[in-house]
Amino acid sequence: MTRMYAGAFIVAAAGLATAAWAQNVQVQVTVENLSPDNSITFAPLRIGFNNGTYDSFDAGSTAGSAIISIAEGGSGADWFPAFAAADASATLGTVVSNPAGPLLPGATASGVFWVDPGVNRFFTFGAMVVPSNDYFIGNDSPTQYQLFDADGNLAIASITQTASDIWDAGSEVDGTFGAAFLQGSSNDDRIADNGVVEFDFQDLSVFNGSTTAAGYVFDLQLGADTQVYRISFAVVPAPGAVGLMSAAGLLALRRRRGA
Repeated sequence: MTRMYAGAFIVAAAGLATAAWAQNVQVQVTVENLSPDNSITFAPLRIGFNNGTYDSFDAGSTAGSAIISIAEGGSGADWFPAFAAADASATLGTVVSNPAGPLLPGATASGVFWVDPGVNRFFTFGAMVVPSNDYFIGNDSPTQYQLFDADGNLAIASITQTASDIWDAGSEVDGTFGAAFLQGSSNDDRIADNGVVEFDFQDLSVFNGSTTAAGYVFDLQLGADTQVYRISFAVVPAPGAVGLMSAAGLLALRRRRGA
């Protein structure tokens, strides 16, 4: 009889733990700047867990105000409202460094976000690359990164960006005038480029030898395959689920000792 009750408790505990995971889960997002010392820095990462409907930009097309707010200033001031208007169920946020500020070469940052994996199965991101006038990383297709499978399990553990994944928004002329993250330059200044969004990282070499806002002298040092950024994902166990599973494990241990 004792064994029967113990088995029933374990099954019930496991069922409750599964139920705790059935809807919203906490996802820890960790970002790393993998670029060489004195190379590129990144503005805080703007993210959206979403249903795959919001497309913030298209390669070969003119950049809209949403992606420009990331590419030219790193703030996402227009990106977030546009995202929310297109997908009201999306979980939006920012991965903030500690202390807050740009993610320097070799630095990491992380944040935890509540996500409904049944609704928001896809992941969209954007971050300005600095020093630059309008360079950024981000996904062109809103369904490029399916973070959760149909059962609500993590489908990908990380996203790695290389130098060849860096975009030029084509909205501002490249040069030290108006570039962000440079000493003696104001990001409020700009010269319109009237180009289109396209992959480009080589032109960042225009900033070689310039002193950044962080005090180091910029040196690009990037080849097409150089890894520059990584986004990693991990589901944080719900406290209730952990407690139930721990209780079930303890009861199972007592049952074995009794036997």
